[in-house]
Amino acid sequence: MPPPTLIPAPTPGPAAAPTPAHALARPSGVAFDPALPYRLHPKVALRPERFGALAYSYDTRRLSLLRDLDLVAVVGALADAPSAADALAAVPAAKRPAVERALARLVETGFVQPC
Repeated sequence: MPPPTLIPAPTPGPAAAPTPAHALARPSGVAFDPALPYRLHPKVALRPERFGALAYSYDTRRLSLLRDLDLVAVVGALADAPSAADALAAVPAAKRPAVERALARLVETGFVQPC
């Protein structure tokens, strides 16, 4: 049996105004700086799962899978940490760059925001 085929989402024409569905793919424009304090966006909920967690934005209706328990722990610790670097300090040094990149992506997509 052949693998399922993914169908790309339609793109708007040149005269079409952006819709909320297309706006979801846009980055927040916020650059991640580990020296700054961050928090989970107030309209984002985390649901723990065996693989890590699901992050759901009630604002954009976007869903993100956090597939690393260290990343879930860092996101949960952000509100109490003076900076993202302090929250990342608990992650083993070998995994820290990957978790930091994932956290930066959560900032870019608006799931996590600066305080």
